[in-house]
Amino acid sequence: VIMAHKHKNKMTAAGLLVAMGIIYGDIGTSPLYVMQAIIGDNPINELTVLGGLSCIFWTLTLQTTLKYVILILRADNKGEGGIFALFALVRRHAKWLTLPAIIGGATLLADGIITPPISVSSAVEGLRMLHHADGRPFVTDTVPLVIMILTGLFLFQILGTKIVGKFFGPVMLAWFSMLALTGLLGIENDWTILRAVNPTYAWDLLTTHQAGTAGFWSLGAVFLCTTGAEALYSDLGHCGRENIRVSWVFVKIALLLQYFGQGAWLLSQNGTLLGVKKPIFELLKSELGVQFLFSGIMLATLAAVIASQALISGSFTLISEAIRLNFWPRVRLIYPSDQKGQLYVPSINLLLWMGCVGVVLWFRESANMEAAYGLAITMTMLMTTSLMAYYLHIKKIDMWWILLFLVVYVSLEGAFLVANLQKFWHGGYVSLFIAGVIVLLMWVWFRATRIKKKLTEYEKLADYIEPLKELSKDETIPKYATHLVFMSNAARVTDIESKIIYSIFQRRPKKADIYWFVHVDTMDDPYTMDYKVTVIEPDDIIKVNFKLGFRVEQRINLYFRKVVEEMVARGEVDITSRYKSLNEQNVIGDFRFVVLEKFLSYDNEMPLLDRLVMKAHFFVKQFTHSEDKYFGLDSDAVKLEKVPLIIKPITKCTLRRID
Repeated sequence: VIMAHKHKNKMTAAGLLVAMGIIYGDIGTSPLYVMQAIIGDNPINELTVLGGLSCIFWTLTLQTTLKYVILILRADNKGEGGIFALFALVRRHAKWLTLPAIIGGATLLADGIITPPISVSSAVEGLRMLHHADGRPFVTDTVPLVIMILTGLFLFQILGTKIVGKFFGPVMLAWFSMLALTGLLGIENDWTILRAVNPTYAWDLLTTHQAGTAGFWSLGAVFLCTTGAEALYSDLGHCGRENIRVSWVFVKIALLLQYFGQGAWLLSQNGTLLGVKKPIFELLKSELGVQFLFSGIMLATLAAVIASQALISGSFTLISEAIRLNFWPRVRLIYPSDQKGQLYVPSINLLLWMGCVGVVLWFRESANMEAAYGLAITMTMLMTTSLMAYYLHIKKIDMWWILLFLVVYVSLEGAFLVANLQKFWHGGYVSLFIAGVIVLLMWVWFRATRIKKKLTEYEKLADYIEPLKELSKDETIPKYATHLVFMSNAARVTDIESKIIYSIFQRRPKKADIYWFVHVDTMDDPYTMDYKVTVIEPDDIIKVNFKLGFRVEQRINLYFRKVVEEMVARGEVDITSRYKSLNEQNVIGDFRFVVLEKFLSYDNEMPLLDRLVMKAHFFVKQFTHSEDKYFGLDSDAVKLEKVPLIIKPITKCTLRRID
């Protein structure tokens, strides 16, 4: 669910409601499972309840509020947020930050596969509390229902979320209101529960060796209360900083009231086993009555769907940014509506759906999914911390403040990571395996792109002005097109790739009246849409350089047409056909695009690692869309030429001639 980008930080009532619907789904549904995860299989006891609540309070305060809402929201890239937006701000100053950015982005994507199953399962499992008149439960196996809801959600993505997005804010407002109300009613039964605000209770829990408590390892469950914090930053551009900060005040109060209300109910059950009971629904039933239980479960399910939708849409945005930053293959991107930010990535939608269904079938219960949840997002937060520290450095913040920031949050998130690692063999390996595969793909793609760029040969365009003019006038060669447009990797106006020169003069002489060379630069500013025209030879050779932000859709066909129209209006170019009969009727000449697509030549000698990287790169590339589709070019006006990529020519050849 994504709004049109507006670089503004002003607070509005509509902005607050939109923020409520877009960014708090993940963190807002955490009361469905956090306290249940903290109690685990142990008998309910006062130390675990009060210590767990104290940990939750200080985690939401230090991690979510202080780090993300107050500090990291300041690191906006022209109003945009997220780990790749932060990387775009710092990458010029430190190339080594590429790896933290890749790890952070990959683990965030892995989190997108775990969040929908655990949120929806936790909500739907509440139906087990509803019974027929004879005592039989309405639902025993929730897996088919969860898969059906998730499948419907992923099928819906192709239509876009513009219309439904308008309803998300009011639904989440109702959800948080219900959390606050039921929580407050629960606290009224035992006001002493508020003493858990004292951090000594957290310390007592984390340092205890008392039987029946998880002690330090409780942090693995506590961390689940802040897993949605990264979404606050990722959705900065969709909602605005002040809307997020002000709405967070209400959301945090509602969450804390709910957690403390659950704590009061748990203390009333001291000494018993929680089992499959969910504190949130038990609290709802005891405070509002069983007649409101079904409504509460339906509202929880809607909130879980919204949380899943936010993660899915965020994954689409993350992939589009990764493509621009050369971290991901150029897969097909679809824009369902004219609203900026509305994005659908079919391949990612399919992979996420398969991953979510696989998680549901593998774990079956939300309690089992908790082990896979949290480990990956801890890595994302640590990577964000490292990038943010460097951002503070380039902003010339005092080094002592930067060190304090690093010490506090590396220690805090490091503790969460260590505690979450205990979950590895209980399901954490699932999220780490998914994240590891994504990291490997991103690294291979980034390294292969660098190898290709480094070995691309360039020529001076000035050396070919006269040959191109002569080719245009050569009557012995049939005309290839009136306007021949080459997509070029040469950023400098004076340069052109050797492969393009080879294609024009040697592969098959391509005679044209005007040669256009188009280059696209991906800028660190998210929504830059600039271009520069250099007329190298009037009515013969023209170079166009586009500067597009990393969140701008690549629709080169549309943008190029706009450039030509503006040049014609200024009298800089004549695009009428050069054929005499057509010229007299002012018919516009034909335009033909040529895109050179590289393939790995067999004639190569290279180090083993580079060979493996390039083979993996081209293996994945065969499953992605061709360059012309990525650039948004009309297929009927495009010539796709394959050119061999020779990294290091083979020098030894023992072939001998026999006469």
